[in-house]
Amino acid sequence: MDIFSAAVMLFLIMDPLGNLPIFASILRHIDPKKRRRVLIRELIFALVIMLAFLYAGEAILSFLNLRSESVSIAGGIILFLIAIRMIFPQPGGVVGLAAGEEPFIVPMAIPLMAGPSILAALILLAHTDSSRMGDWTIALVSAWGASAVILMFYKLFTRMLGEKGLTAVERLMGMVLVMISVQMFLDGVSNYMKTAS
Repeated sequence: MDIFSAAVMLFLIMDPLGNLPIFASILRHIDPKKRRRVLIRELIFALVIMLAFLYAGEAILSFLNLRSESVSIAGGIILFLIAIRMIFPQPGGVVGLAAGEEPFIVPMAIPLMAGPSILAALILLAHTDSSRMGDWTIALVSAWGASAVILMFYKLFTRMLGEKGLTAVERLMGMVLVMISVQMFLDGVSNYMKTAS
């Protein structure tokens, strides 16, 4: 996987357009003067957490004695489930903050930006080729940067796309993520079959 493919995959998993309505609903109840500061703080927290998982991923796998094939298969399954939720969204609220309460790490940084699926993908990237950590860092920062821009201008994107437009884009991203997840699963199975034989 090259830097661009990795960045696109990570961007799709972060799903900034899908998170737009949730971020908007959280920020709506915060003092307008604090909104931008809160959003920037949460985005930075998310980046730090993701970088920590990217660089500690190999150590985590070694400690748990996991093979890369099992992580690839598990990652593919997780991404597939996330993608299905993007295509067929679940009813009900996502966060339970009281009106005016300022979020701190949860739920904006974790799990909305740095959720289980992105952390699993970062561990997988680190384990796939630990000699290319610079490439994976560039891919992660690029995906995070693109997501951050979209979320920083959440009002503009919400007005431009509208509710139906956001839903359509999220479902399209979900379809692409389904294909990526199936490929990850098949690669894991293929590699396992080669090493087992």
